[in-house]
Amino acid sequence: MDQQQFVQQRFAKMEEEISAQKNILSKAADAILDQEVSLYPIFVVHQHQVDIGIPILQKGVDEAEWSVNASTLEELATKKIIEMSKLDDFKQVYKDPGQFLCLFVLSDMGANFIFLPR
Repeated sequence: MDQQQFVQQRFAKMEEEISAQKNILSKAADAILDQEVSLYPIFVVHQHQVDIGIPILQKGVDEAEWSVNASTLEELATKKIIEMSKLDDFKQVYKDPGQFLCLFVLSDMGANFIFLPR
């Protein structure tokens, strides 16, 4: 198996695991939106300790391999994960949070944004 196949397989497994938790993530996104915390909920998906967002799913519970923290675009900008100069560009590609969950996936392969249909 080459590197690209390994990465694709790993992301597919992560997406499968996260998809099983869509209901929890959707409720968290709705709370962020309904309470007017942000118009841009973002879920940080990770396997190591991170200092971003509020933990909502933990690695190791129910055999989960990934942890998920609820965050927002504003927090990622404040922590300089997304440059202030790139905020407008990000907002243009950000998909409707009523239809999609925005995942910020941190792995040993790097960091990627993924929009997962609800």
